[in-house]
Amino acid sequence: MASSASFDATEPAERVEPPGPPRSGWSWRSVCSLAALIAVVETLALSYPLVPMAEPAIAAHFHTTSTGWVMMSFLIVGAATAPVAGKLADVHGKRRILLSCLGVSAAGALMSALAPSIGLLLAGRCLFGLVVPCLFLSYSLARDVFPPRTVALAVSIVTAVVGLAAIPAPYLTERLLDDHGYRTVFGFLCLATAASAVAVALTTRESTVRLPVRVGVRGAVLVGAGLAAALIGVSQGPAWGWAAPATLAWLGGGAALLVVWRVTAEKTGDALLDIRLWRGRAVLCTAIAAGCVYAATGLYSIVLPMLIRTPAMLGLGYGFGVTPTGVTEYLVPIGLLSVVGGIAVGVLVGRGLLRPRWLLALGMLSTALGSVLTAYSHDDKYLLLLFAGLVGLGTGLAYAATPNLLIAAVPPGVQASTAALVSVSQTVVPAIGPIIAFSVMNGSHIAELPPFIVRMLNGAIVYTERGLQIGFLIAAAIAAVGLLFALLVPRTIEQASIDVAVPGRGVPHEVN
Repeated sequence: MASSASFDATEPAERVEPPGPPRSGWSWRSVCSLAALIAVVETLALSYPLVPMAEPAIAAHFHTTSTGWVMMSFLIVGAATAPVAGKLADVHGKRRILLSCLGVSAAGALMSALAPSIGLLLAGRCLFGLVVPCLFLSYSLARDVFPPRTVALAVSIVTAVVGLAAIPAPYLTERLLDDHGYRTVFGFLCLATAASAVAVALTTRESTVRLPVRVGVRGAVLVGAGLAAALIGVSQGPAWGWAAPATLAWLGGGAALLVVWRVTAEKTGDALLDIRLWRGRAVLCTAIAAGCVYAATGLYSIVLPMLIRTPAMLGLGYGFGVTPTGVTEYLVPIGLLSVVGGIAVGVLVGRGLLRPRWLLALGMLSTALGSVLTAYSHDDKYLLLLFAGLVGLGTGLAYAATPNLLIAAVPPGVQASTAALVSVSQTVVPAIGPIIAFSVMNGSHIAELPPFIVRMLNGAIVYTERGLQIGFLIAAAIAAVGLLFALLVPRTIEQASIDVAVPGRGVPHEVN
């Protein structure tokens, strides 16, 4: 599969081969750089569980019921800005854009911490959304600056450590909220983001890989606005109703903007996203499979705490009645085995023992198997820990196999922009998974409880055992779809070639 960027050049385009890192193994600098990139990813990962836990305190302080937007604004901005951040990283340098995103994110967290109104808090959350692209920017940078022998292991570890954040999150949130209130959650995220930025600046050099194109404003606006509108429609559909005019307007408007960009991109050679890279099975199937594993794991991590927190005394056939912090014990296998899976991918791929395609498929299979077993056997604590471990192992294998597949499929010059679109899949598909699951579960699987029990549970919805089974089985089905697309990835991946003009000898075409 070949792909080319468009240029108005006076001489034929030539391929630019920037100098690569020295062919050596690990050094103290690369170890410190890896630790800094892990800090970036862990800060992003921690923000997912920390902020939702603080939403009740935010609602009470500002006397609002709109706290759902505290998380949604962050996700929408993160997904909408990912393509632009990816392309800018390819053009101007991955380290530069990574540090810029971290700087804006730290400022956004500080704004949320100090906000006197819910409006300013949400504005800060929008700015903090720029931390979302930092995941793919981190492993794209590692690909360029780490010694070749260490790249597979480095990018595998960077992506697989995401699951570790679930372990300390309940304890950390409880301490921050109980001691100082919700503002310290955002203050902590501000300090963590700033510290990780400093660590990257001190330990990690800039990539020498550049793609000499100019990115126009029109394509960036169309793609960003289209993705944002579509995500708003998807996220609010259950509340507004899928046939409601507002829902249809957001979904239709988002789709229309993306179609307009797609048509104009064909005519102008839009440099924001190289569409031709997506016509091959390698990138497209990897993106869909990556979105599926994030969706399956995310849904499993939502339904599992519901199962173990439900009191067994309700007689629903499940439940352990553990406290919110007690949930951590059941999440430990997911986090730890996720890291084990990531390291396994790095070692096996780095030594050429197994292709990432098979590891992606194995990860999907393990995630699906763990979800199915949990659905039908959830009355024994230790078996439940084992099944959660299977999901964690599958998560680590699939998470880590994804960047390794992208490294094999696309050249360094478009690594970040291609990874950005995979990141969008990893944001959009997980947003749809819970909507499907809870639409089914809320339909006819809510447990009927005596009024005094409902009051004791503060009105919380409790599902029948069959309802929770359906939740886990939907997670397994999503993983099975991911398995199918993992197997559709070509056995032999030929890296796409991109012809670019030599700087100074050709004038890049500007995309409008």
